[in-house]
Amino acid sequence: MFSKKPEQDSELTPPTPPIRSAPVAKNGNSTFSVIGPDVTIRGNIEATVDLHVDGKVVGDIACASLVQGESSRVEGEIKAESARLSGEVSGKIEARELVVLRSARIEGDVSYETLTIEQGANVDGRFAPLGNNRRSSDKPAAQQQPQQTPAKDVKKGDGEPSLSLAG
Repeated sequence: MFSKKPEQDSELTPPTPPIRSAPVAKNGNSTFSVIGPDVTIRGNIEATVDLHVDGKVVGDIACASLVQGESSRVEGEIKAESARLSGEVSGKIEARELVVLRSARIEGDVSYETLTIEQGANVDGRFAPLGNNRRSSDKPAAQQQPQQTPAKDVKKGDGEPSLSLAG
């Protein structure tokens, strides 16, 4: 007669998970491309969106952001705004923001703006900050420093050494 309505117990009802939006690429699209572990691509890849590679790529990769899975292999050059590498790479890497995880095995030169390397990562190559990786012969002639020749010791007629600069 005097029954009470059962209250809804909040402990039994799981909370609603927050809604998260998909990552948005720099061009405004919320898409990314995935190369699965059973896929091998022979040829260059250019993407304006983010790229996740779990398979094998034989060719160069240029994309906004690259995430490489542990079991993947890239044989070619990588150019990305940000790259998170955990598989094998055989080739030059250029990324503004580069993270090399402990499972990564890299063979090639690395250019970066910010760099993080986990302990245990294997890298065989040279590291250079972006902008400092060009040789002087690659610079335009106006920017090249003039070649300096070393000073020569010249003996005066009185037997005293004097210094003479060439050029």
